[in-house]
Amino acid sequence: MEKFEKNSFASHTLLKYGTDLTQMAKEGKLDPVIGRSKEIERVQQILCKRRKNNPCLLGDPGVGKTVIAEGLAQGIVNKTVPLKLQGNTVIALEMGRLVAGTTYRGDFEERMVDLIEEVKKSNGKIILFIDELHTLIGAGSSSRALDAANILKPALARGEIKCLGATTVHEYRKYIKKDPALQRRFQTVDVPEPTVDEAIEILKGLKIKYEKFHGVTYENDALVAASALSKQYISDGFLPDKAIDVIDEAGAKAQLTEIQDSCKKITAADIHLIISIKTGIPIETVSQEEAEKLLKLEESLQKKVVGQHEAVEVISKAIRRARTGMRDPEKPTACFLFIGPTGVGKTELVKALAVEYFGSKEAMIRFDMSEFMERHTVSKLIGSPPGYIGHDDGGQLTEAVRRHPHSLILFDEIEKAHTDVFNVFLQIMDDARLTDGKGQVVDFKNTVIIMTSNLGFGNQGNGNLAAELKRNFRDEFLNRLDEIVVFKSLSESELNKIVDIILCDVCKRVEKKKMKLNMSDRFKRKLVEEGYNSRYGARPLKRAITRLLEDTLADKILEGFIAEGSHVYVDLDDDGEVIIATS
Repeated sequence: MEKFEKNSFASHTLLKYGTDLTQMAKEGKLDPVIGRSKEIERVQQILCKRRKNNPCLLGDPGVGKTVIAEGLAQGIVNKTVPLKLQGNTVIALEMGRLVAGTTYRGDFEERMVDLIEEVKKSNGKIILFIDELHTLIGAGSSSRALDAANILKPALARGEIKCLGATTVHEYRKYIKKDPALQRRFQTVDVPEPTVDEAIEILKGLKIKYEKFHGVTYENDALVAASALSKQYISDGFLPDKAIDVIDEAGAKAQLTEIQDSCKKITAADIHLIISIKTGIPIETVSQEEAEKLLKLEESLQKKVVGQHEAVEVISKAIRRARTGMRDPEKPTACFLFIGPTGVGKTELVKALAVEYFGSKEAMIRFDMSEFMERHTVSKLIGSPPGYIGHDDGGQLTEAVRRHPHSLILFDEIEKAHTDVFNVFLQIMDDARLTDGKGQVVDFKNTVIIMTSNLGFGNQGNGNLAAELKRNFRDEFLNRLDEIVVFKSLSESELNKIVDIILCDVCKRVEKKKMKLNMSDRFKRKLVEEGYNSRYGARPLKRAITRLLEDTLADKILEGFIAEGSHVYVDLDDDGEVIIATS
C-alpha cells in the first residue's frame, strides 16, 4: 500500500481505500503523459473554483481519461500547476475496496463519512479521483440506505471536497444524467479521441517504458504504422489505446521468436503482422509466393467456373487492387452485381473466390434475399430499434462483419428483397459504413460485396436488360455499383468442361469410402447430352449425374457388388444403359 508523506491531517481511511497517485509520480511509477495539455488545464481551472470544483472527464473507452488524472499528479510533483494546487495530493479512490466487507447496515455509510471527514480536514489539499464515476450510483445501498452518491452530494456542492471523476459518455447519460442533483455538482470536460499524429507522439513518449519491459527497440516507422493502421483497420476501440496494444503485443511476440540475449528491433513489418493476426485482414507486405498466386487468380478461378471470363477478370482485378493498396480506402474492396440466367455459375464464382482468396467457404457471409421480402425484415440485417424484441441481439449483417471485418458478402437473388432493404445498401456502397440498431458504426472497408440476380433472363424477362434494371432498382443504387457483370448462357462445349469439375468432386467423395472411380468418355458424353439445357445452365447436368451415376453407385454398394477397396469403372452398354465394372 502506498504511504503518504507526513501531513498535518490524518489519512488512515484514505490509505485503506485509495491509491496515492502523487506518491507514485514521485517514485516514477506512472507512464509519461504526452499531450492533453488543454484537458489538464481545464481540469486545473475547475479545481481552483470556490464551489462546484469537481471536474468530470467524459470520453470514449481508451482515449486517455485516467491518464489526465496521472498528468495532474505529475504536474503537482513537478510544480507546474497553479499555486492553489501545489502541495495537493491526488488519491485514486477504489469503490471495490470501499464496499468490500460492509456486512452490516451502516458499515458503508460509516466508511464514507470517515473518508469525507478526512478529506475535509486536509483543507482542500486532497483531490479524490474516482474512475468509472457512475459506480457511485447505488454503491453500498440496501433497503432504505444511502448510496455513495447521496452521501457525497452535500460536500461536493459546498466545495468542501475536490473530486475528479471519469466515465464514458454512454455511462454518464445512462446513470449520472438521470440524477440531476449529482450532475450539476460535476463540470464536464470532454476528452476527444486523439488524431493519428497525436497518437504517434504519445507512442514516442511511451516507447522507452515498453522497450525496457520487453527488451526490444521500436523503430519510428513501427510507431507510425501502429497508430495509422490501428486507426484504419481496428474498428473496436479508440486511439491511443488500440495503438498501444499493438506495440505491446509486437514486443510480446518478439520475446517468443527471438533469443533472449539479442535485442530485437520492432519494424513496421512486425506491426503489419500483428494487425493482420488481430483482424484477419491481410495487410502485411505481399510475398513473392502470394504475388504469383494473385497474378494467377484468374486461372485458379476458371478451373472451378467455366465460361465466365469477364466476371473472373473483373473480380480478380479488384482483389489485386485491394491487396496492393491501390484501391480507395474509404470504400468497400469491391461491390458487384452479377446478373445472368439461372445455373451459369454466379454463386459458384463467389464460392470459388471465398476458397481461393479468403481461405475457406466459411469466410463467405451469405444472405438469401427471399427472406427479406417484407419491409420490416430490414431489421434482421442491422438489428431491431430500441423498444422492439431482439434489440439486444444485433443484426445478422452488422454482427457478422463486426466479428469478421475481412469477409466476402453474398446477397443472393437481390431482386427479391423489399425496396426498403436497398436503402441500407446505399451507405455501405458509398462510405463503407453502416449504423446498426444500437447506434454503433460498423466498418465495411475490407469487405467484398457481391449481389446476384437473374433479372431479364427469367420467365418475366423481356430481353431488355437495361430496362429491367431501371424498373427494379433505383438509379442511386445502380450508380454506386463498381461493375454490373453480365453472365452469358453456357454452351455445350463448356458443359463438357463443367462435367469434369463435378465428376472430380464425386470421385473425392468415393475416395473417402476407400474406393477408386473411373468413367469412360462415352459415359461423360451421355451425361452432357442428358444434362444440356441452354436455359437452365449447369443444374440439369448435376441432376443427370445424380440420376445416372450417384443413384447407380448407391444401389450397387447396397447390393454388395461394390466393396471397400474396389476399383470402379463406369461405362455404357450398346443400348446406352449404365454398366458398372469392378476390380
